[in-house]
This record gives sequence, structure tokens and C-alpha cells, in this order.
Amino acid sequence: MDRQPPQALVNTDVAVDRYGDAGRIWLDSMWSADPLADAVVSDEFGGSSATDAVRKALEGGIDTVDDAPDSLRALFTALDAEPAWVDHDRLDRAADALVRHTAALGIVLGAASLLRGAGNSIAGKPLVLTGRYATMPAVRSVEVGEWLRHVIAPGGMRRDGDGFAYTVRVRLIHAHVRRAMYRLGTWDETAWGVPIPQPYMAFTMAEFGHIALDGMYDLGVRFDDDELTAIYHLWRYVGHVVGMDPRLNPTCAADHIRIEELYRLTSPGPDDADREFVVALTDDYLIPELADALPGPRRVRRAVAGRAIHGLQRVFLSDDDADALHIPDGRTKHVLRLAAPVMAAAGRARIIVGGRDRLSRRGYRSRDHEMDRMRRAYGVSHELVDNAPAAVS
Repeated sequence: MDRQPPQALVNTDVAVDRYGDAGRIWLDSMWSADPLADAVVSDEFGGSSATDAVRKALEGGIDTVDDAPDSLRALFTALDAEPAWVDHDRLDRAADALVRHTAALGIVLGAASLLRGAGNSIAGKPLVLTGRYATMPAVRSVEVGEWLRHVIAPGGMRRDGDGFAYTVRVRLIHAHVRRAMYRLGTWDETAWGVPIPQPYMAFTMAEFGHIALDGMYDLGVRFDDDELTAIYHLWRYVGHVVGMDPRLNPTCAADHIRIEELYRLTSPGPDDADREFVVALTDDYLIPELADALPGPRRVRRAVAGRAIHGLQRVFLSDDDADALHIPDGRTKHVLRLAAPVMAAAGRARIIVGGRDRLSRRGYRSRDHEMDRMRRAYGVSHELVDNAPAAVS
């Protein structure tokens, strides 16, 4: 591709010098989105809508959609052709392994993964322009949790599984967002590339993959090699279903780490919108959630929770990245770092005493109970944003 990288990216020459072809693909792919899904949302569906047609095809197959346009048939031809490399037993092992540590996973997704993403002002532009970035952080967290509930489940990513369907719905939501960005007329493609480009989709896989696993390690979670291989396999298949280019779709820890490095290297850094998002996520969701789980007077619980969350954020990020996001500093980060070996020992003992299978069964029950509680607490009656009030179709 002869097109120059988006103007707002930095260190583009360094990316190519350091990573070679991988760096070139990263930069070139800032102009690539998801042609199959983008064609569907731009097509005509008579008295129906793209969203309704996709959901009908997910439930009954493409032949149940009357007068399905060629764009929809092309999308489902790709979706129904499961790659030969997919191993569903391995996907189920990944789900069982992750659900045993639901609490730790929830913490790192909120206090590590999302904050790593917030270090790049370009990636957050679609949410800024749609008004969903620093608003309703709890609702957005419930939506992500609802998707994860179905992806991280036995059989969830089979063709007839709910995780597969939810992931295809997320894919279509991305396409709708891209279309909305261009309709607004304020998207600066020369500066930012296309909305939700392939590299940032790849980084999302890293947010749920290596970034989350790295944060869980800091909390004392230890997966064995077979579990780690299964978890990376799960996110590879999720990436495939959500529309990833195979050249960027990560397959292993090394791929995830390279994606994280390229994301950070070429990022112009966070802006005020990113910092507002971090404050909203922390003050309106993470701290209240932790405070509600602690004993004692409300004011004391809130103060303790605030120090703990900020300390965790500092542990999960580098101090430089935390400073750029204006995350308060303090001594709690040192306590948490010193506690890591103790937490690791406690985690190993928990597996030995509880047994993997029993802990997995308990994890699924606890996860579902917690998701139901959060839906009630935050008044969330929809599943994903595509069936929320005033959703796009």
C-alpha cells in the first residue's frame, strides 16, 4: 500500500525499523476496517434492518432470511466456514480456566485493560464522538460483561453458541459505529485512519488476552502452559469471528506483546477525553464496586477502595503511563507489589484444596450471580448496545 500512515500517529519510521513487515502491516492496516460487515450495514433490507437480518441468520441460518442481499450472504459464508485450526475442547478448557478466577479477571479488565487502551487518544475517538466514552461506565462494563459471560462458557463459541452470536453482534456494532462516524462528518480520516481499524481491533484482543493475563499474574493467578495456550486459542477464534485480518489476529503471547508494543509506540498519547474516561470509570464504577464489598462506614470504605484501586492501576500500568492519565499516586502500589508472592501462594492453595473442576462449576455460578446483580444495580435491561434504547439498526 502506497498510502502514508495517519498523520496523528507517531514513531512510524521506528515501528518499521523495529518490527519490519509487522510494523508495515500495522501502519497500512490503519486504513483497513471490516469490508464484509461494513457492506452489510450499508445495504438495503426492505422493511427490516441489518441488525434484525443478522440476528435471524444467526438463529436459523442465512436461508431463513427472505431476500438476503449478497452482502449478508458473503458475511455468513465466511462465518459458517469454521477454520480447520479451531479446537473446541481447547476453547472449553480456556473458559473453565478463566472462570475459576472471575474476580481477578473482572478487576484487571477494569483497572488494567481499559486503562492501557485509554493511553491512545485515536482509539477512543469513536466513543468520544458518539458520547459514550466518559458516560455510563457502569452500563458499558455490564455490556462487556454480558458478552464475556457468553464467550467464556462451555460451547459458547460454537456456531450455535451464544458467545459466537454475541461476537457477531459486536462485529456489526463496530460496522454501525464506523458508518455513523462518517455520517457525522467530523471524522478526520487523514489524521486518524478509519474508525475502529484492524490494528485497534487487534489491540482489543490483547486487552482480553495478554494484558489481562499479565494483570492477573500481578494478583497471584498462575495458569499452567496448557491453560495459557487454550486462552490464547480462545482469543484467536474470537478475533476471527469479530472480523480480524489473519495477518494481525494474534495467535500467541508473542503476537499479543508485539501488538501492545506497536499500539503504545505509535500512539500520540492520551488526551483530556481519555483522562475524563479514566476518572469516570474509576470514580463512578470501580471504586463504588469495591467499596460496596468492604465492611465498615461508607466514608471509610470509599477512601480505602479509592487508595486500593489507584494502587492497582499503578501496579498494572507503568508510573509514566499512569502519570499521563493523571492517576493519583500513593504508597498502596508498593504494598500490593509486595503482596504478590503471598497472593500467588494463596491461589495455588485454593486450586489444590478446591479442585479445578469444582472451582470452575462454582465460578460459572458466581459469575452469573454477579452479572445478574450488576444488571439490577445499574438498571440494565438490554444485552448489548444494539438492543439498547435508541440503538442503531
